[in-house]
Amino acid sequence: MSDEQPTPRNPGEGGRLMSWVFRRLAGPPEVQGAVQGGSNQAREAWKQDLERRKQWSREQRERKRAEREARRAG
Repeated sequence: MSDEQPTPRNPGEGGRLMSWVFRRLAGPPEVQGAVQGGSNQAREAWKQDLERRKQWSREQRERKRAEREARRAG
């Protein structure tokens, strides 16, 4: 006979019923094709917004780099 004991569960984990409900009703998250569900207009707007955000980040990096260079030189 072994001294194995069942592993204790977290109180928020739920039981068999919650596990079944999650598997059957909520299901695992799926992200493949998430952007494909919208219209062409929505996809294009999303792409443009993403590009604007990337451009803003690039500008901020360049601004900070220029400030560092000015401090080193001055």
